[in-house]
Amino acid sequence: MIQNVNSNLIKLIDLPKISDPRGNLTFIEGCKHVPFDIKRVYYLYDVPSGESRGGHAHYKLQQAVVALSGSFEFILEDLAGNRERIFLNSPNKALLISNMTWREMANFSSGSVCLVLASEIYSEEDYIRDYKEFQSFDKKRNENI
Repeated sequence: MIQNVNSNLIKLIDLPKISDPRGNLTFIEGCKHVPFDIKRVYYLYDVPSGESRGGHAHYKLQQAVVALSGSFEFILEDLAGNRERIFLNSPNKALLISNMTWREMANFSSGSVCLVLASEIYSEEDYIRDYKEFQSFDKKRNENI
């Protein structure tokens, strides 16, 4: 189930959780638990204290992000300049990030592991790495209409 959390930017997905005295199990299926076919999976770990990650947007790619272990924070911004923060610390919740959303990650706890499910294979051409370019994108698009 996808739920908005008082924001158009923050969409949390409740992932299945099978509880067992021997340990819990959570699974994710593309086009069922996340609204896209999963084409790439990667994870971040051993992020040093005080470091940040991200600092980009994607033209096409969508992502679902899970805190497999520990915690971290996402700072998201859409083309209208709406900015939201969300703290992730649960392995059975995923943050859905749509395309054309600027994302930054910060405040990684010791031992945190961030799993990312991506809708596309890696393509450098899909990245917007310049924040000013991202901010001006909507203006450029409107000028070309």
